[in-house]
Parts: sequence; structure tokens; C-alpha cells
Amino acid sequence: MPDYGHELLFSVSFVPSAHQADTVVALTQLAERAGLDLVTFSDHPYQPTFLDTWTLLGYVAAATESIRLAGNVHPLPLRPPAMLAQAAASLDILSRGRFELALGTGGYWDAIASMGAPRLTPGQAVDALEEAIPIIRAAWDTDTPGAIAHHGEHYQVTAPRGPRPAHDIGIWLGAYKPRMLRVTGRLADGWLPSLPRLQSIGELGEGNTLIDEAAAEAGRSPRDIRRLLNLGEELPAAQLAEIALTYGVSAFILAVNDPDRLQRFARETAPAVRELVAAERTRTTPPQPPSTATAENAPNLAATPTPDDGVRLTDVRVWDETTRPTDPAPDPTRRYTPAEQANGRHLIDVHDHLRGELAQLRDLIDQVASGAIDAGTARSHINTMTMRQNNWTLGAYCESYCRLVTMHHTAEDAMVFPHLRRSEPALAPVLDRLQEEHHAIHKIIERVDRALVAFVGDPDGLGHLRETVDLLTDSLLSHLSYEERELVEPLARHGL
Repeated sequence: MPDYGHELLFSVSFVPSAHQADTVVALTQLAERAGLDLVTFSDHPYQPTFLDTWTLLGYVAAATESIRLAGNVHPLPLRPPAMLAQAAASLDILSRGRFELALGTGGYWDAIASMGAPRLTPGQAVDALEEAIPIIRAAWDTDTPGAIAHHGEHYQVTAPRGPRPAHDIGIWLGAYKPRMLRVTGRLADGWLPSLPRLQSIGELGEGNTLIDEAAAEAGRSPRDIRRLLNLGEELPAAQLAEIALTYGVSAFILAVNDPDRLQRFARETAPAVRELVAAERTRTTPPQPPSTATAENAPNLAATPTPDDGVRLTDVRVWDETTRPTDPAPDPTRRYTPAEQANGRHLIDVHDHLRGELAQLRDLIDQVASGAIDAGTARSHINTMTMRQNNWTLGAYCESYCRLVTMHHTAEDAMVFPHLRRSEPALAPVLDRLQEEHHAIHKIIERVDRALVAFVGDPDGLGHLRETVDLLTDSLLSHLSYEERELVEPLARHGL
């Protein structure tokens, strides 16, 4: 079960259609709002119906704030490496460190030659790529004095260095054949194949072997190379988790042009894959010896539980909070390593995602409520139909969110809680109470679903729907705070 140590990334890829330029930009912004990590654009300059990918990347960098950007992939024969390095560094600076550089040797040689580039054999194209990567890195290396001095078969470069990128740009290669895979291991930061181009999924394992061997021969660690994968179609979360666990893939890129599929990938598939991968890796990780850290060589527990602010939106109480058990007092002198702290941090990160999704759900209800008032006072039948569409959009979001909460609780009940029971039997009363609250929350989710169905058929039911979501808000936020308060420290001691 290879784990190359990279965080899981979830991305989408768009065709840069010139006839749908506004849609491409809007989808990129939607990907950012949905919480995806990366957006990529195919780069085929010889396609007259496509936007120039570099121009598009600059435009969407200005139209977004946090999502990472990359081409998928740039054909090197049409981008001289010294100029490519300057363009990449400039885009990285302007986007505040959000750009990654994905390269390929070309492949469509008739089309490439039609643009005025020299026609290369496959072997010559790999030679040129091997020359280009050191040139690009030399251009970014402004700490080394003097100009770039490269005198190779394909490139003659005596240019000044710079500018320096805002962050260490990763160079990812689209590679399939043995020689390119070995180049990836020696020189690149990532391997980016496309699943539809593979004869079988097992080629990922064969490619990993060649990359890892080449990396070791070059004095590099295989962990230096991220494993990415272009998906031709939407796959179930369980299958993506299996690919991540079996082949070490840490970035999944879905080709998509539909907003609903994009949001489902971001809000359902991505969290599910993260949960499944984390749970399996925790299950198969051998127990660590007790920490020997001291106050001098390790920090205190830094994952701070989210406090319950006491604010309640309803008068209904699903449980009596005063009867909640508490954990045995932890050792006040205990110090935690960064790895131990990460266990508690993971729980808080998952909960923060749930809190953020809950806030979006409430905001969406407010938007629908505003629309209902407009439709009821001054709108035509068409606007009423738009209102119905807003209702169904809310329904899809509620359904997605409720599945996410259920999946998280199921993972805890099935894996995390039994592990903590075995590790520290004194935690049993707290774990029992948390499981009871899980069941209570699931009953509230069922009530949200029933209220939602009623609301879709009768817009006058919005008030009842809002009351039910308020109850879910009160109960879930209280539960998440209680769980963090009681489990962050035990998770640091015992692992997930």
C-alpha cells in the first residue's frame, strides 16, 4: 500500500472552448467555491476553436483567489523552455503561488508542425524534454550567480535567470512509456497519466516501479514525485480510495463540463475518499511506541477543540447536555509530537468542513426564502418555475450534506471508536454517549428530509423546513464541540 506522503487533492479539468469562454471561467469559479484544490485546462494551441491556455490561465488567476491552476498538459515543442520558465514564474507570482507546470512531449506531430514547430521523432522529443527541465529550473534559481548556460542538441540558452516563482512550482509530466517514466523519476515532481489511455489500472503500479527505481538511482526519494491521475469519467468514492491506497495516487482530476457533476465530485466524492483513505491507512499503520518527547523537544497539544458558544436557535433540546460524561483528566505534563497532534487536527478539520457545509446550507435556504417572496408578489409563471428549480437545488444540497454527515459518523462508529475503546477502556462512557448522539442526529436528518419533500410540494412549508434545519444546527454544532473536547487529546495519545 504505497503512500508517497502527499495530501489528497481533488481537481477538475476543462476544455478551453472559445465558444463558451464565459462558461469556462464560471465553472472555474464554481470549482473554487465548491472547495476543490486544483483546476486544469487542456492545452492544444493548434485547435482553432480553443482559447490559448496560457492566456486563459492568466485570466482565471485574476478571477479566483485560492484554487491552484495548471495546464493539462503543455506541449513542450510549442513552448521554448526559457520562455516557458518565465511565463510560469510570472503566473505564479501574479496568482500568489497557485501555479503548477505540467508538461508533455507533444504527440500530435502533424498539428504541432502545422504551427511552425520542428517535427521530432518520439525519441528526439524525450531528449528535448530532458534538456528543457534543467533549463526551466535554472531560470527559476536566482540564488545561483550568472546566466543560464545550456548548450544541448535541441536548445542553446545563454539567458539571465529569473524571475523567481512565488513558490516551488511542481513540474508534472504526462508520461506512459518506460523512458519517459524514468525521466519522471529522475527529473520531475509529479506523474500525470490519463486513466483512459492506460491499457489497465495495473499500469499505474508498473509505472510507479519504473519511476521509483529511476528516482533512487538519481539519489532522490520516490516521495519526491507526486502521483496524479486524469479521470475520464466519474468513479465511485470507494474505487478512487482503492486507487489511492493501492497505487499511491494523491490527486484525482475529473474532466467535467456540468456544474452538478462538479459539485457532486467536490462535496460528496472528495470527502468520502479522504475518509476512506484515512481510515484504511490508520487501520494498517502499526502502533507506535510511547512518545519520549519532552518539553524541550516537542510542543504542547496544538489542536484546540472548537468551543461551544452556547447559542441555540430553537427551544427544542434533543438531549440533556448536563448529563454528558467526560474523559479522565489527561496527564498535564504530557508533550505531543507533530505526528501525534495531527490525529486530533484531522478530527477538527473534518468537523470544520461539516460546519462550513452547514453554513452554506443555511445560506442557500435564505436565498430560496428571498426568491419565494419575489415569486409570491410579482413574478410570472416562468419565475415560479425558476423558484421550483431553486427548491430542487436546495433539495440536492440537503441530500448531499446529510449523506456526508452520515458517512462521517459511520466511519467513526465502525473504526475510530472501537480503536479508542480497545486503547483506553475508561473512554467507554464518552464513546457510548457520542454514538447515542449520532443516532439522534440521524433522526433529525430524516426530519430535514421529510420537511424538504413537503417544501418542494408546498413552498409555504419553508418555515417548517427552516425550523428543522435550525434544530439540526443546534444539535450538530453542540455535538461536534463535545466530541472535539473529549477526543482530541485521546486521539493524540492513541491515534485515529
